[in-house]
Amino acid sequence: HPSVQDPPRGLAHFRCSVSILQVFWLMRRVCPCRPPRIGVAIGDQILDLSVIKSLFQGPVMSKHQDVLDQPTLNAFMALGYQAWREARQTLQVLLSATESTLRDDVSLRSRAFVHQSAATMHLPADIGDYTDFYSSRDHATNVGIMFRGKENALMPNWLRLPVGYHGRASSVVVSGTPIRRPSGQMRPDQTKPPVFGPSKQLDMELEMAFFVGGGNQLGQHIPIKNAHEHIFGMVLMNDWSARDIQAWEYVPLGPFLGKNFGTTISPWVVPMEALLPFAEPNPVQDPEPLPYLTHHDAYTFNINLFVSLTGEGMTEAATICKSNFKYMYWTMKQQLAHHTVNGCNVRPGDLLASGTISGPDPESFGSMLELSWRGSKSIDLGGGETRTFLKDGDEVTITGTAARPLNNSLRNIQYNMAFKI
Repeated sequence: HPSVQDPPRGLAHFRCSVSILQVFWLMRRVCPCRPPRIGVAIGDQILDLSVIKSLFQGPVMSKHQDVLDQPTLNAFMALGYQAWREARQTLQVLLSATESTLRDDVSLRSRAFVHQSAATMHLPADIGDYTDFYSSRDHATNVGIMFRGKENALMPNWLRLPVGYHGRASSVVVSGTPIRRPSGQMRPDQTKPPVFGPSKQLDMELEMAFFVGGGNQLGQHIPIKNAHEHIFGMVLMNDWSARDIQAWEYVPLGPFLGKNFGTTISPWVVPMEALLPFAEPNPVQDPEPLPYLTHHDAYTFNINLFVSLTGEGMTEAATICKSNFKYMYWTMKQQLAHHTVNGCNVRPGDLLASGTISGPDPESFGSMLELSWRGSKSIDLGGGETRTFLKDGDEVTITGTAARPLNNSLRNIQYNMAFKI
């Protein structure tokens, strides 16, 4: 199920994307083997930055124009915070109404712009490592109540540090990549030995994730006051989970086969600079974090998130979750500072995920495990369709919209991904 329609042969195919920076694969009749390149989303068009790389004449990018001709974003992300800001400012000038370079050059425009409908999206980066956090208090509380009871819902460490685990980077895939139902050991009857077979509790998890830009050396940590300079941008993410496999295997080392069979991210990466207008104060953290996790500009983002499900034979998608990124307890800067405080090195293109984004109300629960309360109640999809967990052929769509008042109107950023099992 591709993220955009496949174009006729001979038209342009793109490889990936970003909202301000993106990776894509461009194919034309005259050069059918052209590698992926970097571009930006401009309305329904994609601007090929490899065509206009010579126009980046700032103090940093003038020396590194070739990074805009690379097949992934890794080299550009490695240049660091100042390069990202400079490139964004250059694009804002080039695309302004008063700038004639692109506006008046018909030949350049015809080479530089391609319609998004003639694009096939792919992963935006070569992902070396992937870490998933567990940073929603509502989600952690819900799961804790299910498995340990209300009195022991949160583990003693949860309010003291951003809990996380190392995932499998090789199975992170772009939206539209088919996900196969995993098999593994399960123990549905606690009085009997485990059995092997396909998971009967396949779940989706609403998440967002960020790409690491500039990394750090092994043995050095990234102080929280500098963490923002190492966070490039955000994607939507579905952390597919086989709950029955996970429940049997996770003690004592955590998830393994219940998670590593597939993780889906959106092809579009929204840079942090583009999201800053939608920042708002982070929820109060009590107890106060240790000094290495304390920052005085603790902000989150007001990003409305929606999950819809379409089963085979359904004519309309059913919205099963309405949540918001602002519900997260631990911030991205805290996650990165904690990840590196022991000297662990991170590298450009590493992916760090938020964990399931659940809110305080049942409609904001970000997983089917919570929505069905561990399979004890059905999720109504309308038309007589119900679910507790995913069936073969179900399609899950995650959509994100950031909005804030601006001059008595709403300024919106929208990005979405769809994928199918």
